[in-house]
This record gives sequence, C-alpha cells and structure tokens, in this order.
Amino acid sequence: MSRVLENLLGQFRAIGIIDIIDILVVAYLIYQVVKLVRETRAIQLVKGILALLAVYAVSHTLQLQTMTFIMRNILQIGAFAMLVVFQPELRRALEQVGRTRLTNLGVFNTSALEDQQGQFLWRKAISAICDSCASLSRQKIGALIVLERETPLGDVIKTGTIVDADPSIELIINIFFPNSPLHDGALIMRRGKLYAAGCFLPLSDNFTISKELGTRHRAALGISENSDALVVVVSEETGKITLADNGKLKRGLTIDELNQELRAAFIVEHDGHSASRRPGFWKVKRNEKN
Repeated sequence: MSRVLENLLGQFRAIGIIDIIDILVVAYLIYQVVKLVRETRAIQLVKGILALLAVYAVSHTLQLQTMTFIMRNILQIGAFAMLVVFQPELRRALEQVGRTRLTNLGVFNTSALEDQQGQFLWRKAISAICDSCASLSRQKIGALIVLERETPLGDVIKTGTIVDADPSIELIINIFFPNSPLHDGALIMRRGKLYAAGCFLPLSDNFTISKELGTRHRAALGISENSDALVVVVSEETGKITLADNGKLKRGLTIDELNQELRAAFIVEHDGHSASRRPGFWKVKRNEKN
C-alpha cells in the first residue's frame, strides 16, 4: 500500500505548470463541447453513440466475433457520419469561434469618424424600428426585421431586393404594408441602413418550439441559429413584438423594452464599450399563444 502511495505522490510531483495549463485547456474545451451538445438535439445522437459503444464493449468481452466485426465497422463509418449528422451544430460552433472579436487587437479598428457615423445611423435606425413596430403592432401588420451584426448575410440578401436606404418609419411601414411587393419577406438592416427587403430566411428545424408559432417566428429562429443577427418580429395575429437572438425568443416586448435591447446590442456607450448583452432571453414555451 505504501508503495502505491509513493508512486502516486511521485506522479503528482512530476506535474509541472505546463501540464496544469494543458489539463485546464482540455477541461475547458470538453466543457464547451458538452454545453454545446446539451443545448441542442445532438444530445439524443450522443446517447445513441454511447449505446453502440456499450454493445461493442459487450460483444468484444464475450468474444462474439461476428458482432464485434459489425460494430467495429459501424463505429469506423460513424466517424464520417457524425460530420453529416452534427453539421448544424458544428457549423454553429465554428461560427461562434469566428465571431470572436479581433477589434481588441487594434488591427481591424475603424476610424473615429466611421465609428461616429455608424453610431448615428444605428441610433436613427433603432428609433425608426421602434416607432414603426409600435404602429405595425397596433394595426396587427406582420413584420420581420433582421439586424445584421458580425456574421455577413450576403447569401440571404441575394434572395431579396436591394433597397440601400436611410431608415425611416414611413419606409418600413410601406415595406410591410399588406399586398405591397416586398411585404412577404424579411427586411435586412446592415450598418444601420435598410439594405434589402423581401428576403427569404431559413426556417428553424427546432421541433421543441410551439406549433402555434407562425412562419415569421420560425424564420426568425432559423436565421438567429445560423448567425449572430438580432431579429424583430411583429405578429400578424396578435400584434405582439418578439426579439430573436441565438436561437431563443423573447416575446411580448414593449416598445421601451425593444429599444433597450437594440441599444444594448448596437450602441456604444461613452466609455467606448457596448452596453452589456442581456442573457435573459426566454426560451419558447410550448403552450404560449402567438
């Protein structure tokens, strides 16, 4: 027993600073992978893979040659199949890595003049969005407004019509007015301007959301799952205002709450930093009405 303890103590003494850093980095990566899988439908696929591994271990232990051969080949092919099955999750993870801000390095910083112009446009855009959503909500006119951030939405913009206009409440209401040529798609806002209208968005494949939600809400979820864009939705049935971000919905917002959320995401405060993002986006409840 003493020799075992001495061996263990010897192993611990051999651990250096680099080893500790290595362990912490690996632990953090494992934590992030588990967090990513746990919050998606991939958790069910992980359970299936663990079940296959258990069957392989049992068959190998009992020396079931045929079963072992079959399970070994299934697991080898499964390594490639996982890339296909987990494609949405892998894409989302890589996009999150790609969204890491490099502006702190000072390499890609914009000039002070460009930053001031951008802030002015976003203040004007947020004001126009809030005022138009208030009007559309009262009239129960459906609307879908996508606010582009770090992830470019060029592939989505190509499906619509380029507008490239300064934001105004009159223009936004006219775009979504019933029977207008561009009312049935999404309005894309880029750098504080109304950039494209009538755009088609990918629908969310999240099967846990309420079936009472319409196509606009599913489209808002879809684009927020595949990018870091904020999406404002006005329900045509109830007039409720919803904000989508990172695959989650915050529903029943007032105009003041909408204004606060948008300013927190796009307006830089006097200290040079954007207002902190609020993590409290509500998940969609199954029985919540539109």
